[in-house]
Amino acid sequence: MVFKRLLGSLGVGAPTVDTVLDPAPVLPGGALTGQVHLKGGQADFDIEHITLELVARVEAEHEDGESEGVVVFDRFTVGGGFRLGTEEPRSLPFQVTLPWETPITELYGQPLGIVLGVRTEVAVAGAKDKGDLDQLTVTALPVQEAVLEAFGQLGFGFKSADLEYGHIAGTGQQLPFYQEIELVPAPQYAHQVNEIELTFLAGPGGLEVVLEADKRGGLFTSGHDAVSRFSVGHQDVRDWAAEVEGWVRQLVEHHAAYGAQSAYGHGTPYTDHGHHDPHGHGGHHRDDHRAGPGVGTAVAAGAAGLAVGVVGGMVAAEVVDEVGDFFEGEEEEEDEG
Repeated sequence: MVFKRLLGSLGVGAPTVDTVLDPAPVLPGGALTGQVHLKGGQADFDIEHITLELVARVEAEHEDGESEGVVVFDRFTVGGGFRLGTEEPRSLPFQVTLPWETPITELYGQPLGIVLGVRTEVAVAGAKDKGDLDQLTVTALPVQEAVLEAFGQLGFGFKSADLEYGHIAGTGQQLPFYQEIELVPAPQYAHQVNEIELTFLAGPGGLEVVLEADKRGGLFTSGHDAVSRFSVGHQDVRDWAAEVEGWVRQLVEHHAAYGAQSAYGHGTPYTDHGHHDPHGHGGHHRDDHRAGPGVGTAVAAGAAGLAVGVVGGMVAAEVVDEVGDFFEGEEEEEDEG
């Protein structure tokens, strides 16, 4: 057993901690299990509490540009109220439930570039130390996978995924950020839209699917061409390819109607529910990414088409390096603090 880190803020001879997550990917709204391994220090210590924090790397857009930061989106106390003897080993198994809106970090086993972690905080004698940080892998719910497979069947390709700080107005969003999956349009739509962004907002009864076409613009310009929202149940059985094609056609019609309005100088961002500025946090800006050869994204084909897009759009090893760099940077910042 290699303990990842001495609880530095608790002084020399303090206990060590290592949190080990069970290896299987977790589903949004599902159970995260593992064990917290403690090893006693050079004296007895009273462990007040052991808390797990779920953290995410999130992008925030503002007038001056874009920045990245770490957001804690849930906390669970999994132990405490005991004395840890000198050099005493102790393991605490835990099971906690992830929020339904927890972002997915992989699709068909391929990483999407989303960085989530589980950070362990141990409190001893009034002092706290965030002594361990582990990568969290979350895979798609069956209905999320069905929707994404349908996009792949229709010829859409995966471009990128990120987490955006802010709230999508008119939805039941619970977390302070949301996940965007950017898709390269299928050839039959490439002349109408440059990209489509997909957001899942899952809950106990199902999920809201938010689709957005060609988001662009600055803080004081119209930055949302068209947004549509759809609700599906976790157990729904549908012809998903036909369903998603209907969604895309509706979105494209909205996009075309808004584009015509904008040409005459009186357009406003349009949604099928009448909400303006659906992301509710001004200044949401993206460059106009035009799909085409050389963008490094494979055009998807077949039921697992988006998996092809993932493989074509990024190299798994590079994503792993990025995750490692993120975690190391976090630990360095804590050491400096």
